[in-house]
Amino acid sequence: MGAVTTDQREERAERVPKQDRSRATRQRLLEAAVACLAEHGWAGSTVTVVAERAGVSRGAAQHHFPTREDLFTAAVEYVAEERSTALRALFPQGAADRRVVVAALVDLYTGPLFRAALHLWVAASNEDQLRPRVTELESHVGRETHRIAIELLNADESRPGVRETVQGLLDMARGLGLANLLTDDTGRRERVVGQWAEILDRVLGDAADGGRATGDGPAGG
Repeated sequence: MGAVTTDQREERAERVPKQDRSRATRQRLLEAAVACLAEHGWAGSTVTVVAERAGVSRGAAQHHFPTREDLFTAAVEYVAEERSTALRALFPQGAADRRVVVAALVDLYTGPLFRAALHLWVAASNEDQLRPRVTELESHVGRETHRIAIELLNADESRPGVRETVQGLLDMARGLGLANLLTDDTGRRERVVGQWAEILDRVLGDAADGGRATGDGPAGG
């Protein structure tokens, strides 16, 4: 079979429903925005830079996201939701080993997503227009992460100290993520994960007997 010509590619593209092309363009922009934010920070991540990385025109980018703030808050939220979905998918039937769950939660705070979110937090501290949007975003992400942690750990939040211990785990995970930005913290992180798994076993005990809790946790994850 011969090589596909430009005309053939354009013909195939035309057969793709417009809605699907629009959805694909939006997703490329969101992924490119997170990558740019993680690599270049807020100052170096403009709509033009993101559009070029996504392979679309600046006009197409602004069609989907009229402002820079729209683009980056949507990008971090999009990837956070994708990571939450992936985290749930790791344990479709639940997880008996709490250490594995703790390690998976800690992994949420390493890599491009956390780095991008951190740059967004720093920018929001100095940008009045951005701050309320990032605050709302982080509140949503925090509640969702806490909810997922409660479900995966099969924790009963009606028991004294359980909610605070799970939130402490997420706060600790964020701290490990910050440390990992500067140096490879893998060795110490593994020891801390093991220690927190033991703490959870003591505090949560046999919470599995009480069934899965689904109450909303506090923001801050």
